[in-house]
Amino acid sequence: MKKTFRLVMIAVMAISVTFTSCKKQDAADNAELSTHSDDQARVAESSDDIANDANTAIENFSAFEGRIENTVGILCNAVAVLDSTATDRRITITYNGLNCIGTRTRTGVVVLTMPLGVHWIDANAVLTVTVQNLHVIRIRDNKSITINGVHQIKNVNGGRLGQLSSLGTIVHEITSSGMVVTFDNGTQRTWQVAKRRTFTYAGGIVISTVGMHTDGTTTGVSEWGTNRFGNAFITVITAPMVIRQDCAFRLVSGEVSHQHLAATIVVTFGLDAAGNPASCPGLGGTYYFKLVWTGSNGIVRTIIWPY
Repeated sequence: MKKTFRLVMIAVMAISVTFTSCKKQDAADNAELSTHSDDQARVAESSDDIANDANTAIENFSAFEGRIENTVGILCNAVAVLDSTATDRRITITYNGLNCIGTRTRTGVVVLTMPLGVHWIDANAVLTVTVQNLHVIRIRDNKSITINGVHQIKNVNGGRLGQLSSLGTIVHEITSSGMVVTFDNGTQRTWQVAKRRTFTYAGGIVISTVGMHTDGTTTGVSEWGTNRFGNAFITVITAPMVIRQDCAFRLVSGEVSHQHLAATIVVTFGLDAAGNPASCPGLGGTYYFKLVWTGSNGIVRTIIWPY
């Protein structure tokens, strides 16, 4: 009888230890998944800002085949200087404060270069974007990232965004084989980027972004690499990420999934605080994104955060 009792107690203790261990692992997984999703959203937002500002700077200097007009918005708290060399056209953008909608502060330098023999309006023209210690702080919680690295932007079918209403469609492809991101805990990682941005006109510029990379049988990958926890990931755009000029160039809709992690996370953008699709909240309003994943214990987790 005593032996049976001891066996029962051992079994109970084993179950208890296993349950506690599973709870701890689930909590750790949840923390990593939510933090990674937020990291990726911040990096993607900053990358989009860089591309938008590059377009604005190009449009504002005739040397890059543009006119002096704010076609893609303005450069807020940033100075753009044309300083070409004997072989390259070059624009240096120096950031020193808030972005246009007051959600992030930026300091650092972005240098745009293109060979003298190339015109941006030509099909397949390539702009090199060198990011130098671009430090981005999110105002609402003081979280920051620092970006270094080189992007290539290809103007696939040519044309200027100032001609978009007559051209109908302009396509840009953005690639980077070694973007270095430093997170606010000091962790430094290298990410890869492959995106296609399609510009159309509907009451202003509309930018629709999809992923171009293929990982095995998975298509539509926009970013991949190692997250701050040292784990490999891929980000797949499952519904185009849409930015609209008539909503202050904010991300108004889209969906991504983060894969190869402890669980697959689905992230939906353009929502209100209740997780429902929202209309443009304007400069002072807030959009939210919703994260959904299934934990190792089978429980479906949902988090809604502002962006």
